[in-house]
Amino acid sequence: MFLPIFLAASLLVGAHQSLPQPPSETVPVTGQDKAGEKQQEAGEHEAILAKPVITKHSVMAEGKGISYTAMAGQLPVTNDAGETEAHVFFIAYTVSNNSVPRSKRPLLFIFNGGPGASAVWLHLGTVGPRRVRMLADGNMPPPPYEVVDNEFTWLDKADLVFIDPIGTGYSRAVKPDLTKKFTSVQGDIDSMGKFIRLYLTQYERWSSPLFLVGESYGTFRVAGLSEYLIEHGIALNGIIMISSIMNLQTTSFDNGNDLPYVLFLPSYAATSCYHRKLAPQTDLDRTLKAAEEWAISDYWMALGKGDRLSSEERQAAVEKLAGFTGLDKALIDNRNLRIDRKTFASELLGKQRKMIGFMDSRLTAPNLDPAAPFGFDPTVAAIRPPFTAAFNEYVHKELGVQSNLEYFTLGGGIEHWDWEAKNRYADTSDNLRNTFAKNPYMKVFIASGYFDLATPYFATEYTLAHLGLTPTLRDNITRRRYRSGHMIYLDATSVSQLKNDVEKFLDNALVGSK
Repeated sequence: MFLPIFLAASLLVGAHQSLPQPPSETVPVTGQDKAGEKQQEAGEHEAILAKPVITKHSVMAEGKGISYTAMAGQLPVTNDAGETEAHVFFIAYTVSNNSVPRSKRPLLFIFNGGPGASAVWLHLGTVGPRRVRMLADGNMPPPPYEVVDNEFTWLDKADLVFIDPIGTGYSRAVKPDLTKKFTSVQGDIDSMGKFIRLYLTQYERWSSPLFLVGESYGTFRVAGLSEYLIEHGIALNGIIMISSIMNLQTTSFDNGNDLPYVLFLPSYAATSCYHRKLAPQTDLDRTLKAAEEWAISDYWMALGKGDRLSSEERQAAVEKLAGFTGLDKALIDNRNLRIDRKTFASELLGKQRKMIGFMDSRLTAPNLDPAAPFGFDPTVAAIRPPFTAAFNEYVHKELGVQSNLEYFTLGGGIEHWDWEAKNRYADTSDNLRNTFAKNPYMKVFIASGYFDLATPYFATEYTLAHLGLTPTLRDNITRRRYRSGHMIYLDATSVSQLKNDVEKFLDNALVGSK
């Protein structure tokens, strides 16, 4: 999650540590010792777990009891010489099913985004067996925070592996100067691809139906990973993308790049409709249809004309933009018909001294200094404390992981990200297109929220429409929209809808795979 706006020391093991053994009934928990503390002070990190920690649990999901095994562990990322350069932390959940051998049960590898976000958001937000209790509208409840059984978990349909990319969660490079090797587009894809291959080997899952799940930058990552994996002989049954972005040009408000102004407009309209800044009794569906049609036609043409736009055409565009956004006409005219998301977020409710969220534009916070540049995202402010506190309580008490190392939920472990894009925008949509050509059986599910000003739904649909797929391959893509924000599952209604839609998608993607 979070793209593109926001942008292990314990019991010592050897630098060439042996791989964790496959799950057993009980595995002792490791703790931090003085030697580990000294090595961390010296600038080196070892795996926080000498062996994986195995625990047994059960959960009630939609009226059914599910017994499962949780495993918290780490796998090494090595270079061509076999030297360990990083340790990747993961939490895996598996279900024993007498009718389906474990090796045949669907397996989901799950990432969040950032770059710099751990997997805690999807983990304790919607996919895992436990989730953070939030308010019904996705807002932060009063502290202290808690995790509860997740009746909408995906565990009844597949085994789950939540992965913290290097620099997030508990995943660390062995030495700080190695971190930069993994904090780039290709370095990230390579390390996650190595992790997946090693996990399939170590835990004997090569014959399982395989899926990737990503949110925000996680979708950018899995699009790139899809081609990396097929080139290494690993074919996917499907990909699930939540709040997608594959082409950064669609969200980069740069001089000379008018595309984002067009693609964000429907999300502006949805937000303005929600906050009652448009005409009374405005219907959301009709408003979005009209906004989409005007954005991709007359608005796009008006921006393309630039200074050649006549005064009459300009005034007509100002009127239309005001009607869709609820912003003052003078502001629109002064901004030359181009409203970036920061301006929209600070101006929509500016007269009420409120700012709206990027991740979920339904959420607001007081704007105590209206003259200052846009400060924080109210959505991030609402989610960071509950998810951070709840995860630390959960991983230590319920999963039995003992470590004093900070778990980076969002940021903290990555200082700079190398987009590897010289004179162009970073883009992994080509990787996804290439993977479709190499693996025509792969299915893709796209979930988008109307109130997402980080990865707007219309930008995602623009990217999909420009993949250049054949009609048959286009049929492999399923798209769904939700009346929610970037983190679709924070909404009490949308989380149920998302689970039902994913369930149908998985069933469809597995047809013919057995």
